[in-house]
Amino acid sequence: MGIGFVGVALAFGLTVVTMAYAIGHISGCHLNPAVSIGLWADGRFDKKELLPYIVAQVLGAIAGAGILYLIASGKAGFEIGGFAANGYGEHSPGGYSMLAALITEIVMTFMFLIIILGATHSKAPKYLAGLAIGLGLTLIHLISIPVTNTSVNPARSTSQAIFVGDWAIGQLWLFWVAPIIGAILAGLVYRSISPETE
Repeated sequence: MGIGFVGVALAFGLTVVTMAYAIGHISGCHLNPAVSIGLWADGRFDKKELLPYIVAQVLGAIAGAGILYLIASGKAGFEIGGFAANGYGEHSPGGYSMLAALITEIVMTFMFLIIILGATHSKAPKYLAGLAIGLGLTLIHLISIPVTNTSVNPARSTSQAIFVGDWAIGQLWLFWVAPIIGAILAGLVYRSISPETE
């Protein structure tokens, strides 16, 4: 009954596609602190909005993980195990090192933000942003699930780590630091090569 890496990647990507069209006009569909930070670095998001957005993103992620826990724990013999938490070393699905995880999360977040910044640019085709972003996230998951279980989203990483505790909390720092670095770099690069001209 398992859906495997491809199914998980599609689940994440399709979630972003559907939510982009559902709430994009309300909040910009920022489900991820790295996205908000990257948009700020590009000059498209007000600094004073960062903290409220990040708090809401983390609380929403925790609520989502809580719902998943309630559902999963309803099965006889349930054990929390890794709960799809992000990790490196012995907690990486493929046994990848901390350095490999760090590089992967920086590069994947950088590329995710480049996709977002390009798809939402004032000169980009309208109404296609959600599809491009969701498909981009699917691709990112297909590439990096074996390395870190794919974060590119500190809120998602935090929510899973809270339920797993122990090693997941100990490794959580990387899944905040790397996505933020990748997002800031993407925002600065994109601002320099294709400034917003609305």
